Amino acid sequence: MGDDGARTETQTAIMEATYRALCEHGYADLTMQAIADEFEKSKSLIHYHYDTKEELLVAFLDYLLAEFLENVEATNDGTPRERLDTLVDALLSGPDEAGDFQVAMLELRSQAPYVESYREAFAANDDHLAELLADTVRDGVEAGVFRDVDPDAVAETILVLIDGARTRSVLFGDDDPVAHTRRAIDGYLRSHVLVDDQ
Repeated sequence: MGDDGARTETQTAIMEATYRALCEHGYADLTMQAIADEFEKSKSLIHYHYDTKEELLVAFLDYLLAEFLENVEATNDGTPRERLDTLVDALLSGPDEAGDFQVAMLELRSQAPYVESYREAFAANDDHLAELLADTVRDGVEAGVFRDVDPDAVAETILVLIDGARTRSVLFGDDDPVAHTRRAIDGYLRSHVLVDDQ
């Protein structure tokens, strides 16, 4: 996992250029030149920091996670239930609402079985998100507002539901799967996680 605190201003600008290039071209047509076209400085500066497109995209996945965590931590007050709701809503909405970007990310994720560095980056991100969810559930169990459930199992269930909803939303181009999954997660929490009087 990259250290967001160590990312330079230039590296952040490269990440922002990568985002714009992914929205414009998608993963399949993404090139270092396409990223350079979105970057205000020279292409050689991109190559100074990242030798290959693969290396750059792995750094980009780290960047997305760091941005997500920063946004979530900014609203990390409240009860365990409120924090869990914030996490679920943020994960369902994704890192950005731009449809082109979501398609590009689905394309990138589809390469994970074949590209080890992508697979490792997605796995590390998923592990971090699962830990964040599990810690929130664990806090709720300790506070007596959640049942004595397995926090890791709850986190995994929520992530599987969210992954399915976001994939279907991108594939079919509508938000119905996301809305349906949000209701399903609420039902799951009421029936399996929340204590009866919550």
